[in-house]
Amino acid sequence: MQQHPSGRLLFFPLFAFAMLLGGGARAQDDAAGKSGRPGWAISGFGTIGVAHASERNADYTASVLKVDGAGATRNWSPNVDSRLGAQIDARLGRHWSAVLQVVSEQGLDNSYRPRIEWANVKYQATPDLALRLGRIALPMFLAADYRKVGYAYPWVRPPVETYNSLPFTSSDGVDASWRWSAGPVRNASQLFYGRDKVSPAGDLNAYGRGIVGFSNTSDWGALSLRANLVRTEATTDIGAALFQAFEAAGPAGAAIARRYRIDHKRAIVGSIGMDYDPGRWFLMAEASRTHTESLLGATRSLYASAGLRLGSLTPYLIASRVRATSATRDDGLPTRGLPPALAGQVAGLNDALNVLLATIAQQDTAAAGLRWDLATNTALKLQYDRVTPRDGSRGTLINLTPAFRSGQTAHVASVALDFVY
Repeated sequence: MQQHPSGRLLFFPLFAFAMLLGGGARAQDDAAGKSGRPGWAISGFGTIGVAHASERNADYTASVLKVDGAGATRNWSPNVDSRLGAQIDARLGRHWSAVLQVVSEQGLDNSYRPRIEWANVKYQATPDLALRLGRIALPMFLAADYRKVGYAYPWVRPPVETYNSLPFTSSDGVDASWRWSAGPVRNASQLFYGRDKVSPAGDLNAYGRGIVGFSNTSDWGALSLRANLVRTEATTDIGAALFQAFEAAGPAGAAIARRYRIDHKRAIVGSIGMDYDPGRWFLMAEASRTHTESLLGATRSLYASAGLRLGSLTPYLIASRVRATSATRDDGLPTRGLPPALAGQVAGLNDALNVLLATIAQQDTAAAGLRWDLATNTALKLQYDRVTPRDGSRGTLINLTPAFRSGQTAHVASVALDFVY
């Protein structure tokens, strides 16, 4: 598949522009900070990565919003992990500030067209209470606030079994954050409300309406605990033509369409995670549950990761899994007694429905990697993953060929250079 020309044209000028202005912006902001005047700063981050997958009948990818990956499309792919981001932080006064973050990475339109991840204004009402208005990162999972910043976490990428669950990563709305203490435990609680629209390619859209949720992070020395609960009403165009065909088949078909169509359907994501990091080593674990009353189904995921810091080197291990807790197959409409031609059409509808249900991820991954902090604000990472879709599912793989078989292990090797500036 050919790379969209606008992707290359937009990715590298964004990088050059941010690098050119970054140093001067920091100097201005430092001077403004010392004098108390309003000021601004430009910073950025990026990942230059390449991944190889042994699977020849599907693509390994790190996001549901990418058009391809490593495997069937190409043996070695830069699209799995490569991205570039730039951020502007502005102080507007004693209590007011603003942030704008733009990220360029491959999307479903096969371009690297930049997307605004954050764009909000904050009012610091008290030292412990802050209010924000605008586009805000959804606080789902431990690494939610920095999941695009590869340098901020030890791995090449966060475990896909957990972080690949929903396409919504931000919300256009409001939130309130309150910092408080209970004895030696420092807490940060967040309430938020908003909506999101993702338009990854052509006429394909995904809407999250009435996004509401709560997040709390508790820090006690080297231990950090985070709990999140997010609810939204999801609507997408996925399967629209198929469900129209089911509706045309009569009341039984209409009932199937109502059950699985992703149209104003409730979606809930809850997670709890822990990060214990005394300095020389770390241990992270997170469990999550996703429930949707639609084709997206319901899943439970879990991962655990541990690493040891040996000077500039950090070897680490990851074990993760995701399982469906809802039906991944449906008998569909009965074909018995139908004329042969009509029976074939109905069977085709049933097969198409089950192909979509097989996209509910069920997968195990075991990974080992090494991070090398080779220079200030720069880290080189190597990672090997054994990825095994289970129980007839394609797992998190995409672009399947007819020869794909669930249960076969894909071996994925990744190299990534992460940096911040």
